[in-house]
Amino acid sequence: MIESFIQIFLLFLLLPSSICQLPLDALTPDRPIRDGDVLVSNKQIFALGFFSPGNSQHRYAGVWYNNIPEKAIVWVANRDNPVNDSYGVLSINGDGGLVIHGKDPSTPLWSANVTLSSPNNFTAKLLDTGNLVLLENSSQRVVWEGFDYPSDTLLPFMKIGLNQRSGLEKHLTSWKSKDDPGTGSCTYGIDPMGVPQLFVRKGRDALFRVGPWTGDRLSGTVGNYNSSFVNNEDEISFVYFPALRPQIARVVIDESGILQTFAWNDQWIKSYSYPTRWCDSYGQCGPNTNCDPDKDYKLACTCLPGFESKSPSLGLGEGACIRKAEVSTCQNGEGFVKVARVNIPDSSTARVNLSMSLEQCKQKCLMDCSCTAYTSADDRGGGIGCVTWQGDLIDTKTFSHVGQDLYVRVDATFLAQYAKSSGSLSKKARVAISLGSVTVFILLLTLYWLVRMKMKGKRRQNKCSFELTAGSTYFEEATSGLILDDSRINSELLLFHLNTVATATNNFSIENKLGEGGFGSVYKGMLYDGKEIAVKRLSKFSSQGVEEFKNEVLLIAKLQHRNLVKILGCCFEDEEKILIYEYLPNKSLDSFIFNEPKRALLSWTRRFEIILGIARGLLYLHEDSRLRIIHRDLKASNVLLDNSLNPKIADFGMARIFRGEQTEANTNHVVGTYGYMSPEYAMKGLFSIKSDVYSFGILLLEIITGKKNAGSFEKDPYSNLIGHVWELWKEGRAVEIIDSSIGESYLVSEIIRCIQIALLCVQEFAIDRPTMSVVVSMLSNDVAFTSPKRPAFLLKSMSPSGEPSSNKRVSSINDVTCTIVEAR
Repeated sequence: MIESFIQIFLLFLLLPSSICQLPLDALTPDRPIRDGDVLVSNKQIFALGFFSPGNSQHRYAGVWYNNIPEKAIVWVANRDNPVNDSYGVLSINGDGGLVIHGKDPSTPLWSANVTLSSPNNFTAKLLDTGNLVLLENSSQRVVWEGFDYPSDTLLPFMKIGLNQRSGLEKHLTSWKSKDDPGTGSCTYGIDPMGVPQLFVRKGRDALFRVGPWTGDRLSGTVGNYNSSFVNNEDEISFVYFPALRPQIARVVIDESGILQTFAWNDQWIKSYSYPTRWCDSYGQCGPNTNCDPDKDYKLACTCLPGFESKSPSLGLGEGACIRKAEVSTCQNGEGFVKVARVNIPDSSTARVNLSMSLEQCKQKCLMDCSCTAYTSADDRGGGIGCVTWQGDLIDTKTFSHVGQDLYVRVDATFLAQYAKSSGSLSKKARVAISLGSVTVFILLLTLYWLVRMKMKGKRRQNKCSFELTAGSTYFEEATSGLILDDSRINSELLLFHLNTVATATNNFSIENKLGEGGFGSVYKGMLYDGKEIAVKRLSKFSSQGVEEFKNEVLLIAKLQHRNLVKILGCCFEDEEKILIYEYLPNKSLDSFIFNEPKRALLSWTRRFEIILGIARGLLYLHEDSRLRIIHRDLKASNVLLDNSLNPKIADFGMARIFRGEQTEANTNHVVGTYGYMSPEYAMKGLFSIKSDVYSFGILLLEIITGKKNAGSFEKDPYSNLIGHVWELWKEGRAVEIIDSSIGESYLVSEIIRCIQIALLCVQEFAIDRPTMSVVVSMLSNDVAFTSPKRPAFLLKSMSPSGEPSSNKRVSSINDVTCTIVEAR
């Protein structure tokens, strides 16, 4: 028995290593990595071994995320010298440090180019950051690391930049193709000239620019990550790391020059992609221009202050802007005009002085006739340091929420015109006006006292400027413990008198009525200057009270996004509560998708743009605005369409603010619209950003099908839209639900993808639904994602006759009062 065991044990020892492979934890001179072996990091996050990309038969040594089905190669050693057979070996060698060879050990295919005097004193390890390092055993000193030689992927904690002492440059370089990881033509790295920035280049041509560093971020960037930037005599480098750790993430540059950010969430989700918008591309509008990505590309380009168009085709990005003819900006009364919230011009030729204040920077630029603009080098503390430009200003872009203030040199004439238009006055004029104002104020105060004595007790009118109060139902729950310095309504809001609104709407005539909802009526109006407005007049018997009214005004006043309706003002006089919005001639989305003739006007391309616009508006509310906002009543009638059929989310009377990192809340007063409420909200009063995601999923299905969720279907009159779509999806017949009025000019795969996204959004459990950032990514990028589970079914309550029991119903479930307002 013992002899048999010994024989088996000896046989096991003689078996080739490829038959029973165990992961290695270190590479030593007597323990190389052969094709088939795997070296793993300590926590098994990363693995290193040989692989063949795509359809290639060649073998490469590389690093990938371990234990993830969708293998993502993040680093390649011999990317330009593959092994042509399955006999590849990665070993420690005195001549080269780390060496890769094939069948012939005498002909290295790749080496780390390090000379080791005593190879036996060195070990190679794969760190949990994905970095392959060569260590000296006695001191644990790193003599070589793979992070110094990136491939096409930037990992958290990996630096890109320049070692100013050794001259080593670290940048990403694209693969040649998905089958060939060889050095491609596109790069992403730091340009150390002037004020350092990050560039995506194809060859020598700049495709996209990020930065420069503004003290706490790269100029113009947003995202869920932290970063740091070093610029000293030793190095210029940039490194990023996720804000939420641990997180599996990577940034990849492809051969077309697209920079993409991926995060793992049961699959690789593309969260960011640059360049994506028209203005992202480098120098799109030409020199001395500003590109606004929130405008149509034909209108995106404008000249910077003091410049004029050189070409009538500037709007298409083919022109440039130049100084106006016969204009002097040298010691002739010139000055500067501020251009707010921009990604400042290409700073590779700019000059920087970190010891100056912003005011000193202005004086320095003013004294230098060649200086065309200046800004601060660091945004912190109100702006410190000085950056100045000489010559043309290239690649300036406007940002809605992030960016720096750029001060552009203009001539005396332009400066005077700007001062006049912006209300700037001379010192003497300001003093005279101040004295006059004081005198008038005293007279008015006296007059007011006399009038008040006669009219004492009369109610004060037009009280539209109000503060948040402790009794505010929605703000009290949402902002408890939160202090808002700007708690008063935005000063840009107009306070309308009731008679002004009545005149504009022809005394709220039936001819001016646009529609009626659960909280009142909406009228079209025209102000005395010809401006068209939409007037939302709350019913005196409306369930939206004073607090909901304040909620809507205060919320919308703080929000600015192209896919949110813009509020112009309000009227709060006597018992009237009135909101004044921008007028959108195409009314609401439901007037199109649920109207047979008008539905045909919406092609699939237009519907997809509407879907994407609504998604971006929701993403702004949930993640990108200063306040985290849950809409709670997203539906087709609350999405308005402008002249170009661009969607704008409206009606914030039921919206809620979340503070800090709060993501969900509970209420005993459930409000919303039948058919759009998520199950956890309708049944338990629990709402979150995922409640809005659920409503978006319903709306997405309605846009695709042209049918209401609360409608019935011939084969199953008790089923709603979700149930009908789900049954067809399971049977592989989802195309049958596509609205026939769309025609045939669409990609079936694109609509199927949208149906899949919609079903993911209406999953029964909130945790299974994606966030809006993931939804936008899935809509914008053709990537694979998970299949939906059985969705939540909210079946329509029917009377025996088959008709809805009522237009408005109140029920009580677990002591939660549920007020459901029928879609309007």
